[in-house]
Order: sequence, then C-alpha cells, then structure tokens
Amino acid sequence: MTTDSIEQGLLKGLAQNERKAVETIYRNHYRMVQSLVVNNSGTSDDARDVFQEALIVLYEKARSGSFELHAQLKTYIYAVCRRLWLKRLQVKQKFSADLASAGETVSVTDDVDIYEHRSSDYELMEMALQNLGEPCKALLESYYLQKKNMSEIAKEFGYTNADNAKNQKYKCLMRLKKIFFSQYKNP
Repeated sequence: MTTDSIEQGLLKGLAQNERKAVETIYRNHYRMVQSLVVNNSGTSDDARDVFQEALIVLYEKARSGSFELHAQLKTYIYAVCRRLWLKRLQVKQKFSADLASAGETVSVTDDVDIYEHRSSDYELMEMALQNLGEPCKALLESYYLQKKNMSEIAKEFGYTNADNAKNQKYKCLMRLKKIFFSQYKNP
C-alpha cells in the first residue's frame, strides 16, 4: 500500500468519522505541531487547540468530497497549523508581520524537513534502546524516564550502593551510544 493510498484512506476515514483515522492522524502528526507551537512562543495547550482546529479544517475539506490533497498529509497539516498559529500570535500581538506575506516568505518544507530528520533520529534512538537489552534498558528508563535517583535504582536492581548503580548506568549509556551511532552511520 503506497503512502498516497494510505493518506487517502485516512482522509476517507476522517470524513466518515472513523475513530481509528483520527487517532492515526493524531499519533503521526501531533508532535510536529507541538514542536512548531512550543518553539514559537506557545504552550502544549496552544498546540492542542491549533491541532484540533486544523483537524476540523481537514475534516470539513474531506467531507466536501471535492478536496484533493496535492502534498503529503503532514505538509498540509503543518501549513494549516502554521497559518492558524501565526494568526493567533498576531491577535496576541506577539507577532506583527503581515500575514499575507508570511505564506510567501516562510518555507514550510524546510521546517518539515527538520522535523522529519529529528523524528528519524528519535526512531533510531528507540531502536537502539530496544537492542540494548536488559537490565540496561530498564536501568536507563528508571533514571531518565521515571526520574528515580541512584539510591532507588541501586535498591531496585540489587547494587550494593548508589555509586555502583551510577557506574552501571554510565556503562549502559556508553553501550546505548555505541549502538545508536552504529545505526546512525549505517541506517
């Protein structure tokens, strides 16, 4: 199944109020919009609002029956969200440039390319973490994701003290780094 047919299927599902289509669009594109808004004087709540407005625009276009998508779905969503966010900033008077010229001077594809590159790096890191194996994976997740301190980690993993847990964390981090960069250089 090609990307075009997948995206057309998502648009059709969106037009028919299919929950799975909405969830897929949200899962695939929300982080991009959140980065756009948060990196441009907004909050996560602002990002959610802008994304919801963009989904409504997309829903109405998909329901019209005459809508033809001439770009990737993420490019379309990004452009709509960017326009909505620029309008909000203008209303808040945080942005005073003329919106009519903003569409001509701002390259959407550059920002999407940056997002895609960053997204692929995150995917490589996730794959490296999966290939790391236990107990290193669990130890790093405890420290970085669950924000546990070294004493808690030492107790949880059976190390004699926090210093030993810290040394093991360092070794695991170096293994993860090695795996990541071997994948990064040879995708």
